[in-house]
Amino acid sequence: MATTESPAGDNKLLDFPTSCAAPVPQPEDPVRVVPLVVAGALAIGLTWFVWASYGAKFGVLLVLGLLLGLALFHSRFGFTSAWRQLIAVGNGQGLRAHTLLLGTAATLIALICGTGAGLFGSKPVPVANVGPIGVALFVGATLFAIGMQLGGACASGTLFAVGSGQSTIVLTLGGFITGSVLYTWGYPIFDGWPQVPGILLADHVGWFGSWAITILVLAAIVLVTRTVQKRRLPPPVDVVPTARGFARVYRGAWPMLVGAVVLGVLAGAVYLVSGGIWGVTSAFSLWGAKVLQVFGLHPEHWEFWQLKANATSLHSPIWKDKTSLTDIGIMIGAAVAAAAAGAWKIHSSIPWRTAVAAILGGILMGIGARLAGGCNIGAYLGGISVGSLHGWLWGIFALGGTWIGIKLRPLFGLGNPVPTDSIC
Repeated sequence: MATTESPAGDNKLLDFPTSCAAPVPQPEDPVRVVPLVVAGALAIGLTWFVWASYGAKFGVLLVLGLLLGLALFHSRFGFTSAWRQLIAVGNGQGLRAHTLLLGTAATLIALICGTGAGLFGSKPVPVANVGPIGVALFVGATLFAIGMQLGGACASGTLFAVGSGQSTIVLTLGGFITGSVLYTWGYPIFDGWPQVPGILLADHVGWFGSWAITILVLAAIVLVTRTVQKRRLPPPVDVVPTARGFARVYRGAWPMLVGAVVLGVLAGAVYLVSGGIWGVTSAFSLWGAKVLQVFGLHPEHWEFWQLKANATSLHSPIWKDKTSLTDIGIMIGAAVAAAAAGAWKIHSSIPWRTAVAAILGGILMGIGARLAGGCNIGAYLGGISVGSLHGWLWGIFALGGTWIGIKLRPLFGLGNPVPTDSIC
């Protein structure tokens, strides 16, 4: 039975068509004034507070998060659906958009690292973003991919969906934080799995050589997915905007490739401002630990939080944590975008099987992201964009996890794409 995913309201994204006819544009929804005013005031007030209290660097990171939220919402840029489409019916359209995002970010980061550029005193430290290669990476990427197929969103998708008012994804976020906390609590169990040091291409072929190899591999992926798609003839993935002209910038759906470029530029900007890649999931561990402290518990005694860098993060305000700032910015920015598009709406009714899948998926993503040293943003996008081999391996194992997740989705009443000849 065909299903439709449309978390962007008037930007109707068809995961696969309910008929063979072309999708019909829907009427525009009115601007949601109250959510827009609240989200806009929160964006302005919080930016002023962070900038004034902690400095321009942290204020700019929050602004970049706001812009990421706007871009994620309007471009409907997804990882979960893209991989599901590729594995289920051979549609590589979403993965090809990934290659443009990755190529844009890799180009900018190569320029930043090659020149040593940085803002607010930040200097690029690419070796800090090179993940080890081993069992934890492989298992973590697989678990994460299974979780995002059950939870209905990836790491960045969870944040922008929560900001745009999707009730189900709030459960996914709760599971995400829970899984992250479970990992930090059980850190001694997960630490010490077999691994070898990561590989940074620039250490062997320089930044230009690293960039050139990355672009060549991305180009090969484009060619392969086009060939597979022609052979399997999957149904199209359609985004039907209702806004026209300039209003489409702030009301309707952006073309997916435009979103890829914008997100790639913003990922490069995060690197320029902070000296590190754009990440998402490390903040969930931090938020969970701080919540436990509010309730009188003591996660600071756990081995994970006694590591020097982690202890520093836990004892510092979240407004000085790069990942927390961009994450919070994404949610607020998506709320502004959704309200302006007339799409911000809380749904009170959630089927119980969907709720279970959302929570379970979030928990798997939380554990998987920490095992693998990152998610689809921090490990996949971040790793590939700096020329680290672990980013490519994360993507390969995530595709395998996606296949497993697709097989599990029907158990929770969740649909999958089907070939064209199954519909027409």
